[in-house]
Amino acid sequence: MGGAHFAFTDRWGGVSAVPYDGLNLGGAVGDRAHAVRENRVRAARELAIDPDRVVWMNQVHGRDVAVVNEPWPSAEEIPPVDAVVTATPGLPLAVLTADCTPVLLADPVAQVAAAAHAGRPGLVAGVVPAAVHAMIGLGAVPGRIVARTGPAVCGRCYEVPEQMRDEVAAVVPAAFSETSWGTPAVDVVGAVHAQLTGVGVTDVGRSTVCTLESSDHFSYRRDKITGRLAGYVWLDSRKR
Repeated sequence: MGGAHFAFTDRWGGVSAVPYDGLNLGGAVGDRAHAVRENRVRAARELAIDPDRVVWMNQVHGRDVAVVNEPWPSAEEIPPVDAVVTATPGLPLAVLTADCTPVLLADPVAQVAAAAHAGRPGLVAGVVPAAVHAMIGLGAVPGRIVARTGPAVCGRCYEVPEQMRDEVAAVVPAAFSETSWGTPAVDVVGAVHAQLTGVGVTDVGRSTVCTLESSDHFSYRRDKITGRLAGYVWLDSRKR
């Protein structure tokens, strides 16, 4: 897509054992480290990217954004952020999820890309607009940004207490929802798309997969102890 690449994984094709079977890409969920490493290598191989160049995050459900131009020196030096932005073509950015909304963004003209992790707290905190603003700081233009959201729990399944729904909807009205069985719910995906539109991003697309409903995807709300999916974004290397 104009030199921008977006990819989202499912749970199949990896080496992790139950309850993380099989392509668990999360390194902090209790899975064996060597299995996660092998899974990350396999995923990267499928995408034709270098697994050692992928920029991961230490996700904490906040709104902090890190601007990066190379991989972290070590896993211990990955900062607690929920969005990463780069102006380095060929540098893959990754976001881990298991119900939260993975958000991938790219302006191929400015050669700026971003990945963001938007759960309910991050949605309220504004992590997605913060990522877009960081991209603008590197030369991106909202009207050129392409945005894609991946598999996530849908607004018809994400049941919450009524007070929580009201608190979230007071910040992002598009989050107000109801489950398919008639109880209060939050639509994080819909709210993220509303936030993107609100900051001028109009080329948006979303996955039709609800992680809670799909046995092909990890879901924390469904299984509690489970693996993590990944979303990847990168830009082709080319001369400016």
